[in-house]
Amino acid sequence: MKVCKFGGTSVASAEQIKKVAAIVTSDPTRKIVVVSAPGKRFGDDEKVTDLLIRLAEQALNDKKITHELEEVINRYRLIAEGLGLSEGIVHVIEQDLQQRLARDKNDPVLYMDYLKASGEDNNAKLIAAYFKHIGLDAKYICPKDAGLLVNDRPERVRALPEGDERLVKLRDEPGIVVFPGFFGYTEDGTLRTFNRGGSDITGSLLAAATEAELYENFTDVDSVFAANPTVVDNPVAIDKMTYREMRELAYAGFSVFHDEALMPAFRRSVPVCIKNTNNPEAPGTLIVKERNNSAQPVIGIAADDGFSTLFVDKYLMNQEIGFGRRLLQILEEEEIPFEHTPSGIDNISVILRSKFINTDKEARIIQRVKEELNADDVHIQSDFSMIVLVGEGMRHSTGLAARAASAIARTGASIQMINQGSSEVSLVFGVHKKDETKILKELYAEFFVESAVLS
Repeated sequence: MKVCKFGGTSVASAEQIKKVAAIVTSDPTRKIVVVSAPGKRFGDDEKVTDLLIRLAEQALNDKKITHELEEVINRYRLIAEGLGLSEGIVHVIEQDLQQRLARDKNDPVLYMDYLKASGEDNNAKLIAAYFKHIGLDAKYICPKDAGLLVNDRPERVRALPEGDERLVKLRDEPGIVVFPGFFGYTEDGTLRTFNRGGSDITGSLLAAATEAELYENFTDVDSVFAANPTVVDNPVAIDKMTYREMRELAYAGFSVFHDEALMPAFRRSVPVCIKNTNNPEAPGTLIVKERNNSAQPVIGIAADDGFSTLFVDKYLMNQEIGFGRRLLQILEEEEIPFEHTPSGIDNISVILRSKFINTDKEARIIQRVKEELNADDVHIQSDFSMIVLVGEGMRHSTGLAARAASAIARTGASIQMINQGSSEVSLVFGVHKKDETKILKELYAEFFVESAVLS
């Protein structure tokens, strides 16, 4: 039994949904189909989720919503007409939206969640209706009815393992199950949406809970590539990679698969295959627990910007018990997560996502570190990028860090930070954002030029 998830571009139009149906019917083991909200149909198109956010904002501000509501309904109407479905399914969707809009607005976050989730929910209803229309034994199942449980607020939303004993029953459902991605329900019936990549998370959760033999994640690319194809020309495709390698690459900017979505599949050792809806015959990229890593120590290179560095210097810092804990506690109290903490004997740098820092927080953090930790020097710098080399074989490769550093030196850029995790699956270089592209290209040339498909 396989679980397959189709992303926004895969279900953006009637033409794409027909491809989805052909893929599902071509393999009778494709039992559970997880779908996203309709995505972009062309370059400057808007995703249905973005339309829903605008609709919710208008409603929360007590403004007229006629135009925004009609925009959403018309997207579904166009899809339904293209699939040869009756106007009845459009009325079902319109009624659902009206009910959501009439909800209590006292909690804007929950109100927004209910509106956003309608994108996936109504698309699942529409796709299930189309499957039935072409003679398939299929039905829509709501995450609430299936038992996809999530935690209560205010904690960041995550699925609860208690829901697995309910979700496993999806295996016994007759025919094809069409399941909306992106959201679940708390024990008291409150809807909560996952973070970005939410439909990926739903698919992975269902694959793990039902002990699927494979979780297929259909998107709009043939595979995962060794580098960003918008930066590097024709990067090599990755045939097979491990969960840890994908996790590291996803963290550092590989948007093809959300890093958080790997966890359920990883825990149950369910293989994940990234495939292309528009080219389903392509083998895709298989993500597994282990692979042969002797041929290529580095499997991918990723880059991500938007980082800041908190520099703290204090003489004899290494002899002061609890210094690091107290420093991180200040960040915790300011609700700022940290990414890396490279350090010396008298100094430490804490790498942060710039989006979590504003002018007030920056000033407050600097003042608190100076006063509470008696630091000799404290300052924050921004506009950094993190370049990440990833590969299970790196730990067994001599001189790899030297090769990478030499490649960066050839670009004329300077390295601001180096960090290697204890697992030795990744090697991170902090650089100035302005140097990111040329460094990425040079590192790719160093490790991948004349390489074959990676497996």
